[in-house]
Amino acid sequence: MTSGEAEVAATEEKPARLISGPGMLLVWLYGVMVVGAVSRSAYQIATEFDRAPLAYSLSAVAGLVYGFITYSLVRGGETARKAAQVCCAAELAGVLIVGTWTLIEPSAFPDATVWSDYGMGYIFIPVLLPLSALYWLRKAGNATATR
Repeated sequence: MTSGEAEVAATEEKPARLISGPGMLLVWLYGVMVVGAVSRSAYQIATEFDRAPLAYSLSAVAGLVYGFITYSLVRGGETARKAAQVCCAAELAGVLIVGTWTLIEPSAFPDATVWSDYGMGYIFIPVLLPLSALYWLRKAGNATATR
């Protein structure tokens, strides 16, 4: 095996890291959001689901999306990067749709979701995080493509 073949084999075996530098901050922030969204929605679904089923279900979905993005970032590799990009785009769409919906029709949400008012209850992290992640994932994809 030549040295070029060995490098290709090593690259194929070891996925490109997505959690170097700013990627590590994204993993940490997404991890915090997983804990916040899942624990909050699990408690609300278990104790008062009939009060605001849509809001609590959307918070649970947000937690699952955050969890998948966290896993994809840690997993690394091109397939995980693309999956994370799709989930971040879906997350951003969810934040924008639910955020707008809560402003236009507040009565549809008797209780807030993670994405209500564009994530105002979470210091707007739900709207800023997917934007930052999409930028980072695009940059990581460009770095992989130039190798």
